Amino acid sequence: MKTRKSWREKLETVQEAKLVPIPLRMQKRLGAGTLLVPRPLDVDSTIRLAQRGQLITQGQIRAHLATQYGADATCPITTGIFVRIAAEAAAEDERAGKQKVTPYWRVIRDDGTLLAKLPGGPEGMAKRLAGEGQSVVAGKGRAAKELQVADFESHLIRL
Repeated sequence: MKTRKSWREKLETVQEAKLVPIPLRMQKRLGAGTLLVPRPLDVDSTIRLAQRGQLITQGQIRAHLATQYGADATCPITTGIFVRIAAEAAAEDERAGKQKVTPYWRVIRDDGTLLAKLPGGPEGMAKRLAGEGQSVVAGKGRAAKELQVADFESHLIRL
């Protein structure tokens, strides 16, 4: 019987970053040019740049990686998947007793809302962020049913 890979194994999968032409179906949103398909460890190391009291958006992660690799854009789909893999690997590490893990709770959407699919969900992330001095409130407008970091723009990391 084949066992499932751990999140840590998925994070550390040997994989090369790829630069490909932006597919036609994505050009309306991203424009023409080159698209970076990052490695999971690229996303993890970018998340680790956010220190206590700082936040990082998924858009910032993509922009930072695109700049790092000389691409016009970074794939939003694989970046989102790799944020989840980094978060789940960090949660595994915590359960194993590690103290210093990737601070996935500092990753938010571009509008400041918390990510629902990460370990602990928005409520768990809100507790961690509150412990770092962030204020989490109910979202506004389209995000009214979600939790959002208040005044998140003033806490974003400068990359």
